[in-house]
Amino acid sequence: MTKLSDVVDNYFGVEVADPYRWLENVDDPAVREWIEEQNRRTRSRLDAIACRDELADRLRTLWNYPRATAPFCRGGRYFWSENDGLQNQNVYYMGNMPFADGVPVLDVNTLAADGVVALSVLSVSSCGRYIGYGISKCGSDWCELHVRDSKTLADYPDVIEWVKFSDMAWHADGFFYSSYPPPSKADLYTGENMGSAVFYHRMGDDQSADTLIFADKHNAHRGYDVMVTSDGAYLVITVTESTSGNGIYVKSLANADAPVAKLIDDYRYDFFPLGHSDGKLFFMTNHDAPNYRIASLDMQTNALATVIGESADGDVMEHASYSKGRFCVEYLHDAYSKVVIYDINTEAQYEVLLPGMGTVSHIDMTDADDKFCFSYSSFLTPPQIYSYDIRRNALQLLRETTVQFDFSAYEVSQHFCTSADGTRIPMFIVGSRNMSHDGTGKAWLYGYGGFNISLTPAFDIKRLYWLERGGTYVVVNLRGGGEYGEAWHKAGTLLEKKNVFDDFIAAARYLIDEGFTTPERLVCQGGSNGGLLIGAVINKSPELFRVALPAVGVMDMLRYHKFTIGRYWATDYGTAEDSKTMFEYLYSYSPLHNISERNYPSVLITTADHDDRVVPAHSFKYAATMQERYSGKRPILIRIESSAGHGAGKPVSKLIEEMTDIYSFVFDEIEPVR
Repeated sequence: MTKLSDVVDNYFGVEVADPYRWLENVDDPAVREWIEEQNRRTRSRLDAIACRDELADRLRTLWNYPRATAPFCRGGRYFWSENDGLQNQNVYYMGNMPFADGVPVLDVNTLAADGVVALSVLSVSSCGRYIGYGISKCGSDWCELHVRDSKTLADYPDVIEWVKFSDMAWHADGFFYSSYPPPSKADLYTGENMGSAVFYHRMGDDQSADTLIFADKHNAHRGYDVMVTSDGAYLVITVTESTSGNGIYVKSLANADAPVAKLIDDYRYDFFPLGHSDGKLFFMTNHDAPNYRIASLDMQTNALATVIGESADGDVMEHASYSKGRFCVEYLHDAYSKVVIYDINTEAQYEVLLPGMGTVSHIDMTDADDKFCFSYSSFLTPPQIYSYDIRRNALQLLRETTVQFDFSAYEVSQHFCTSADGTRIPMFIVGSRNMSHDGTGKAWLYGYGGFNISLTPAFDIKRLYWLERGGTYVVVNLRGGGEYGEAWHKAGTLLEKKNVFDDFIAAARYLIDEGFTTPERLVCQGGSNGGLLIGAVINKSPELFRVALPAVGVMDMLRYHKFTIGRYWATDYGTAEDSKTMFEYLYSYSPLHNISERNYPSVLITTADHDDRVVPAHSFKYAATMQERYSGKRPILIRIESSAGHGAGKPVSKLIEEMTDIYSFVFDEIEPVR
C-alpha cells in the first residue's frame, strides 16, 4: 500500500483529496524508492510468465527487417534514413540520387550505447552544406541542436540548448530557432515551460551571442516555431498558446533591421505556413473552412483569399506542401489518404493513384522540381517508398520493404458502429481472412480521440504478433480526432469530451455483438490522450474488457495543466479553474478521481521516468489509487521505464522489451498457461 498524505484542494466549494500528491516529485528519494518497489512487483509477475522467452524471440525476428524513410532533396542532394533491422536508431544518408551510393552522414547510435539518444530535428540548409540536427536524451522533449558539415562530416562546435518544439530555419550563414530560459534542476522535467523566444544563430558564434528576434514578455505562456520561405524572402513565426489555433508573425529577410510584423493574431484558427510567391504567403487553414482550405494572405493588404477550397466530396485536408506554383495536398477520405496535385499556374489538377486504402507520409516538395518522394503504408503493407513525377503523373516504386510475414492470410475492412447519441463511428478491423464471428475470437481495440489527430491505416510491426496468434486488431476513429474535420474534433472536446468515451464503448459493444470477441477476450489500449480514454472507459464500463493498457496517460484532469506544456491542452479539455461547470465536468470523468471498488479488467499501466510531455505523476497517482481501492483478484500493475520519455525516439531494444512485457501480460490474462 502506498503511503497517504492529507493534501486537499478546494474547487468552487468542493473539497478534493489528493493523497498521492507527493508522487508528483519524481526526484524525491521516496518517490524513487516507490518506483523501484512497483517495478519489482511488476517484474515478479511478468518474468514468471511461461511464454515470454518464445514471445521475445518472435518479436525480435519480426522487427529485424530493413527499412527506410522517404528521401528529400536539398541543394541537389538527397537525404534519407535507413535501419538494418534491430538498430536502436536510424542512420541518415546522403546521395546524388534517392537510395543511390548513399554516404552515411549521421549515425545517432554512436551517441549512446543503449540507444537512448534520439534524433528529434533534422534540417538541412537549402544549399545542402549544413546538416542541422537536434538530439533528445532519454525521451525528453528537451532538444539540443548541432550542425554537421555535409562535405567533411565533422560537427561544428556550435551547440544550442533548451530547445523544445522548434525547427531550425536556415538563412544566410546561420539559422533561426526558438528556445526557453534554462530551467532549474527541480523544474527540468515537471516545471511549466514559460518564456520562449526566437533567436538567430550565426555559425561560429556562442549561443550567448545569438540575436534576439522576437519575444513577448506579456504573453510568456506562448511558444514559437520558425520557418524560412523556400525563396528566402521571409521568416515566418508560428505563435501557439494551445494545440488548436495559432498566430502568425513575419519578418522580411531582405533587410536585417526589418521589424517583426504581426499578420494573424486570432488564435481561434489553424494557419499552417506553406510558402511565399509574389508578395503572398500561402497557408493551410481552417479559417472559414472546417475541413481546411489553402489560402493566400496579401502582405500589403492583409487580405485572405482562397486558393484551393474545401473538398467538394467532404474529404479533410490533412497536410499540404508547396513548391514553384504547385501544391501537393493530402486528404483524408474516411480516414485513409488521398493525394491531389494542384498547379495554380496552369490550373491543372490530378490525383496520385495510390496502391490502396493506406497512409501517405513524408512528402517534401521544397527542392523537388518535377519529382518528389513519399512513403506509403497500410495495416498490411510495410512502408513502400515511391517517387512521383508531376509532369508525367507517374508513380515509381523506389524501395520495397519486405517483412517475413504472410500478409496474404489477413485482410482489412472498414466498419461503422453507432455511438450513444446516434453518431456513426468508423473503425478499421484487421484479422484473418478466415476469422470467425462466433464470439470465440480475441480482439485488441485501440483508440485516441483528441487534439485533431487522425488514426489512419499505417503499418506497425508490433501488431503482427497479435495477428499471427489469431487475434483481431481494431482501430476506431473517435470524435476528438481529425478524421472528419474540425466539427469532428470539436465534438470530442471540452463539455463534449464524454462523446469520445461513448464512441469507444460503442466500438467495443459492436465487436461483441457482431461475434468478433467476448468481454473475456477483449483488450483495450491507448496512449497519452488515449491513456486518459482507457482510464475513463474502464471506470465507466469495466465489464466490457478483460485487459486494459493505459500508456503515458493524462489521468489527473484537475492538475494536468500545471506541468511542463500541459496548459496547451486546455483548448481540448478545459481546466478545473475555468468555471464551476468545467470543474464538475472534468471531475466527473477524470480517471484518477472516479476509481471505485468495482470489478476492473486486469490493468498494466506503462509510463517512463523522463516523460516531460505527460509527466509520470499521472500514472503514479493513478496506479496507487487503483491498488488502494480495487479489492478484486485481477492484477493492477505499473511498468515504469527508465531513461525514456513519452515515446518518440524510444530505441528499438526498449520497444521490443516493452512489447514483450505487454504481450506476456495480455496472453497470461486471456490465454493463461498454468
